Amino acid sequence: MKKKLLLIIALSGFYTAHSQILISLIFGDKLNSEYIEFGLEGGANFSYLANLDDTKMNSGFNLGFYFDFLMKKNPKWMINTGVVVKSPMGAKDLDVYSLNNETLDTSFEGGHVNRELRYFNILVLLKYRFKNNIYFKAGPELGVRAKAFDMFTKEIDGQELTYKHKIKDEVNFLDAGFTVGTGYHLMKGHGMNIGVTYYMGLVPVMKGDGPDIYNRSLYLNVGIPIGKGKAERKAAEKKAAEIEGIQTP
Repeated sequence: MKKKLLLIIALSGFYTAHSQILISLIFGDKLNSEYIEFGLEGGANFSYLANLDDTKMNSGFNLGFYFDFLMKKNPKWMINTGVVVKSPMGAKDLDVYSLNNETLDTSFEGGHVNRELRYFNILVLLKYRFKNNIYFKAGPELGVRAKAFDMFTKEIDGQELTYKHKIKDEVNFLDAGFTVGTGYHLMKGHGMNIGVTYYMGLVPVMKGDGPDIYNRSLYLNVGIPIGKGKAERKAAEKKAAEIEGIQTP
């Protein structure tokens, strides 16, 4: 019952996050203020599974949204949080294993397997921005498993034969670890930011008694504030109007 409840919450959050991104494109300025920056973030990520030998890195694209909550007493410090609604992980070129089906086992003998893991990631990081707009950030990250499958592939007579083997029940529902990153905020801290982050999973990916393998992923991302400039103009206009109202007898 508890697992079903967690699944319902995760799925609800997943679809809500997609809606949130669409809404933010229209109402982005409403989500920004003097001490809050909201935006979309995405780019390329390169993942592998630690302790799974003789495999290759898996590449993909990620997309999500973020909030920077500036601390009023010291705006150089902020809480960087957000949700990555698309975050592929996994590894390539695993050894082919038995599918307990003689026809499939024969068909894919000599082929290769790519392990594809899909997560819904939530980050809460402490971020510090220097005067030159270079920033560093670090903190915990939580992943909720969305999809997990092994893609069997073999080329036969110039044609690619594939089979998708679902392994969702063999992968732990939650993943958790630590993220560190650095980057640069353009236009004196008012433009988009370009950064690199590294995620180190600390929870075993797979269930069972086999060797513990862990998610690792390098992200090369661009963050684009949505409505930040408009929100700042509105705030400036409001402040100017208040000053004018005070000065006018």
